[in-house]
Amino acid sequence: MNPKMIIRLFIDMTMTVLMLVAMAYQMTGILIHEVVGVILLVLFVAHNILNRRWYKTLLKGKFDLRRILSIMVNLLFLVSMAAVLISSIPISREVLTWIPIKNDMIFMQIHVMTSYWGFVIMAVHIGMSWGTIINAMRRMTGITGSSVVRTFLLRILAVFIVIFGVQTSFERNLGTKLVVYDPFGSFGFDESAITFIMDYLAIMGIYICGTHYAVKFIQKQKQRI
Repeated sequence: MNPKMIIRLFIDMTMTVLMLVAMAYQMTGILIHEVVGVILLVLFVAHNILNRRWYKTLLKGKFDLRRILSIMVNLLFLVSMAAVLISSIPISREVLTWIPIKNDMIFMQIHVMTSYWGFVIMAVHIGMSWGTIINAMRRMTGITGSSVVRTFLLRILAVFIVIFGVQTSFERNLGTKLVVYDPFGSFGFDESAITFIMDYLAIMGIYICGTHYAVKFIQKQKQRI
């Protein structure tokens, strides 16, 4: 496989994991949360550098529905991540304590709410590229042929993930947290890290699966025209 593709996959997977770690700051503590944020910033910059060709071709070529949606999702992800990272600077308590900014509650509100939006948009962003990710994983593992049984089992698994993710979204009031400031973050005081990770991976699964199959539907409709 192309080494550049391997690096991209590694960076994207690492960013996904670190995003979950950052959202569990009440368990990890502020110092780890801020250090993870700095690492996320570095990886986010690296991600955009590796994908700089996308910016060069942004206004070129044909704009069909899939490409328009892809551009919108990518730009929203860029804006949300930028808002999360920029708003984290004035509210730093451990890493950037030398910044003399007071009355930072507005930055805290922006930081928390855009974190939830960034999480959701990140999942949609992954879903837009899920076909490419799967093909890359197949090449890495040497799986070249198709299997009806494997495809069926994976789709059943996807259905269970979505059902669990929808239930978890309601239990954690994710919809409310996207529009109302939540000072307590994502983590409950009486839950384990495993519960937190499983819940939010399932929530990600909703948007990854939904976006992936929406993209496949759009492609099929395009082929019929």
